[in-house]
Amino acid sequence: MSATLLDLLLLAVGIIIILFGGDYLVRGATAVAKRTGVPSLVIGLTIVAFGTSAPEMVVSVFAALAGSPGLAVGNIVGSNIANILLVLGLPALIAAMGTDAKGVRTNALIALAAALLFIAISWDWQAGTPGVISLVEGFALAGLILAYIVYLAFVAMNSREDPMVAELTSVDTMEGLPKSVLGIAFSMIVGLIALPIGANLIVEGGSSLALRLGISEAVVGLTLLAVGTSLPELATSVVAAVRRQADMAIGNVIGSNIFNILAVGGITGIAAGGVAGGVAIDPSFFSLDFWVFLGSAIFITLLVVSRRPLGRLTGVILLASYIAYIAALLYLTVLLPA
Repeated sequence: MSATLLDLLLLAVGIIIILFGGDYLVRGATAVAKRTGVPSLVIGLTIVAFGTSAPEMVVSVFAALAGSPGLAVGNIVGSNIANILLVLGLPALIAAMGTDAKGVRTNALIALAAALLFIAISWDWQAGTPGVISLVEGFALAGLILAYIVYLAFVAMNSREDPMVAELTSVDTMEGLPKSVLGIAFSMIVGLIALPIGANLIVEGGSSLALRLGISEAVVGLTLLAVGTSLPELATSVVAAVRRQADMAIGNVIGSNIFNILAVGGITGIAAGGVAGGVAIDPSFFSLDFWVFLGSAIFITLLVVSRRPLGRLTGVILLASYIAYIAALLYLTVLLPA
């Protein structure tokens, strides 16, 4: 087996381990909370909300602490791009998605504001160059995700029609929760062990692959890692489209993007800011990636605000945009330098 294939294998195995680990941890922690009488709303807004972002969070933190900030930021930015262009684009080819569910417009505007904020704090305005996500900025992002959780709690107390709230408060119908103490302990232990092991494999495989291919770690984070960690959302959206229940997908994707930016970005900034002086931003992000990241957020917000459904034509546009983005990224980072 060639060294490149070995790096790809490490990356793939790491993604599989970390996704399964996150799922086991969420199910184990949810079972514990239910057994101790914690209300379903509280479980959904804490354990489920943050647990579903655990894979991206652990990978980004490990990458930043290991001196691979390109992987950390690329994971956040690339996942958000993939969520909109790929995760929404592919199901839209199967069935039209409505955009008029209650709360989706507000969440879309919050996601757009979060994207703008992330780009703004990634730039050093005094030096006029790409900057560092510092400890203070990490705390600011983390504070905003807590404020968003409080907002969702108020929404949930009045109505659960918001798709983001509906997903987070569906704890009572969650399947596959361990019932015995031994089963709960097993799920928790598997999750807690698998997450760091998977993250370490991803960082090692991704960093080695980038070095071997002569590309930046940011490219690996924006492509292979971003798509890999977005696979659960993609599978869920495709299944929902096949079952003609795709209207929930757009709200869930927008909510996921908010957590990627504020929760994953915040925790990564805090961890790296306290140990490594912050998360350095690769200048290449300002050449293309941040603008696709922002453009996709603007596009989906305009669709939601205008209440236009995502039909097959929109799906084609989104998928074509994702293919064009990957092609442009590879051209700028692989073919052009050569």
